[in-house]
Amino acid sequence: MFVCRTTRVRVATGWRLKGCAFHGSKPYSDDAYYEQKEIRQRMKCITHFYNQSAIDHTINKPSVRLTPGAILYAGKNQDGTHILRSAQYLHKELPVRIAHRIREFRNLPFIVGCNPTILKVHEMYIRAFNILSEFPIIHNFEDDQNYCVTLRKLLDDHKDVVSLLAEGFCESRKHIKDDSLIKIFLDKTLTSRLGIRLLAEHHLAMHEEKANHVGIINVNYSPQKHIEKKAEFVRNVCLAKYGAAPNVRMNGHLNVTFPYIAPPLEYIMGEILKNSMRATVESHLDNLNHLPDIVITISNNDTDFVIRVSDRGGGIPVDLVQKVFDYSFTTSGTLTDDRVSGGLFGTITQSNFTGPAPGLMAGYGFGLPCSRAFAHYLGGNLTLESLQGIGTDVYLRLRHVDGKRESFRI
Repeated sequence: MFVCRTTRVRVATGWRLKGCAFHGSKPYSDDAYYEQKEIRQRMKCITHFYNQSAIDHTINKPSVRLTPGAILYAGKNQDGTHILRSAQYLHKELPVRIAHRIREFRNLPFIVGCNPTILKVHEMYIRAFNILSEFPIIHNFEDDQNYCVTLRKLLDDHKDVVSLLAEGFCESRKHIKDDSLIKIFLDKTLTSRLGIRLLAEHHLAMHEEKANHVGIINVNYSPQKHIEKKAEFVRNVCLAKYGAAPNVRMNGHLNVTFPYIAPPLEYIMGEILKNSMRATVESHLDNLNHLPDIVITISNNDTDFVIRVSDRGGGIPVDLVQKVFDYSFTTSGTLTDDRVSGGLFGTITQSNFTGPAPGLMAGYGFGLPCSRAFAHYLGGNLTLESLQGIGTDVYLRLRHVDGKRESFRI
């Protein structure tokens, strides 16, 4: 029998034991501490924080990125074996991608990487790696059902990662000397996260029979209907903030439909419309009853499609045009007019607000740079042209995913 004094040492955002007390093989002073499953998992994460051998080994494994066309036209078998193949692919692929993200966190400047909020995200990735890499090999549908439960839980646990990163880097802004290093880190992390979520959500969606869908791909996607729905949501948010909001008009190829993955486009359009509506309202505070419309034009061709969003919100000052795609740069809250407090969405993200909320991204300056990173990941681009004193035109160009031409890989 061995007995020693027990002390606890604070590590990152969790605890580990030093000089652990044992009576036989059981710690006599920490029974309650070890009884909680989530705390045992947390301890395991911190252990892996210092023991990186499993992560380093996984990084060296090959990663296989699929085109949307390969996903769209993958064979569907009546016996469901296509679902098992998908699960077995994810079982190998997801730990590799997460391991690469963990390594990127380790390469952050020390004072930035030690920010409590960024550490929390780092720990979430380590926990996800442990869970997925230790999940048993998937042999049958029962294994797949258990795997789906795990995926759903992890997707839910990580739903606020972007907001947490935005908060953490905003807090660490004063310690960042080289913005390019942070941009590279965030572009890689955010787009990798998008790819991981799309793959996981596609596998989960394959278990459902949804009209006009192959997993997450809408085979009859209508940009007009999708944008109208998003514009209505953002307009309601704007109305809740200001009591007024510009109308949205659409023109161009309104009746076109094609296969596409809607969620990333929904995010990008939401960020563009929030900026356009904020600019329109704040530049016309003396005439809120006669706000100029926001005009959205859709153009489609065999290779890609373009969405142009034109507003009459006064444009962007020349000295700020090059900064709008920088992470943590925001003009929200810079207007000193007493009728505006905190810029568009500045107050409705507070916990006591009960109206429609746009999420936790507002005000951190992540919306446009994150949207452009997503557009690049999707094989396209996001650009803008500003006429100071008049307004801004934003151009979103994205590649088709029908497999007829070279496309991006998820």
